[in-house]
Amino acid sequence: MRTRFVIAIAALAALLALDLGAQPVSDAQLVSAYRWHGTGEHFGGFSGLEVSEDGKNFIAITDRGYVARGSFNREEGVIKGLNTTRLGPLKSPKGTPFGRFRADSEGLATHMNGPLYVSFEAKHRVMRFSSIRTKGRTLKGHPDFKELQNNSSLEALAIDRNGTLYTIPERTGVEGSPFPVYRLRAGSQTWDKPFSLPRFAPYLPVGADIGPDGKFYLLERHLSGILGFTNRVRRFDITPAGLKNEVELLRTPVGLHDNLEGLAVWRDTDGNIRLTMVSDDNFKFYQTTEFVEYVVPTLAKPAGEVAN
Repeated sequence: MRTRFVIAIAALAALLALDLGAQPVSDAQLVSAYRWHGTGEHFGGFSGLEVSEDGKNFIAITDRGYVARGSFNREEGVIKGLNTTRLGPLKSPKGTPFGRFRADSEGLATHMNGPLYVSFEAKHRVMRFSSIRTKGRTLKGHPDFKELQNNSSLEALAIDRNGTLYTIPERTGVEGSPFPVYRLRAGSQTWDKPFSLPRFAPYLPVGADIGPDGKFYLLERHLSGILGFTNRVRRFDITPAGLKNEVELLRTPVGLHDNLEGLAVWRDTDGNIRLTMVSDDNFKFYQTTEFVEYVVPTLAKPAGEVAN
């Protein structure tokens, strides 16, 4: 009886997911949903992503302190396969892989051809790596970092074209309060907290990027029980007064995708913005690792625009 009940619930969840997953709630168009199959105990848990400005290459990190570099095989712009050239550990300041309680890497920010910046949850911090093979250096943190919630801290990390970093915690500790945005200006050693982001339940920040248009993109997630995950992407203008002119670009139906956590924003050859995301399977057999990609139709690229 118990087994039949579980099967019935699972079937109902699947049907609901299929029904809800017909179309995303937005003008963004789904163009790729590619399942990434890997081997070995370290494959999985992908939480941070960056993609080259031409959409060909990627770097991704896992929440156990590993980093992968690879490239996409595309047919008419659609992801059809991957070439992974490396999956190896990030290195601690001692030059060794991180221990279990210091390896929870979540956010990734890089210009692809420069240093990597990685935010961590276990011991709340941001680290700099000259390359994926060199040992890291911990950046001086904001005083708030020490008080952030366990397993819910610096999830989202982004870098602008000038090298300024932005990071956002997954939770604030106060239900309904806005999410603080911490900023480390290029060349500075001191984080400030110049503004915050409006919070609209039930979504929580998990990834961020600054697009070739200079705008701030935020990926958020919500787990809707046994029905699965739903994600949202919001876009903001970066102004001296804060992140303004919010636009919701994407809200996915429950169960359409897995646990999307990493976000990379780039512009394709048609002049449209692409949102490339990767899912965290939590190293569970019943979850999947997938690359998901949406096109956001835009006007032609403004003259003089510089990509990250």
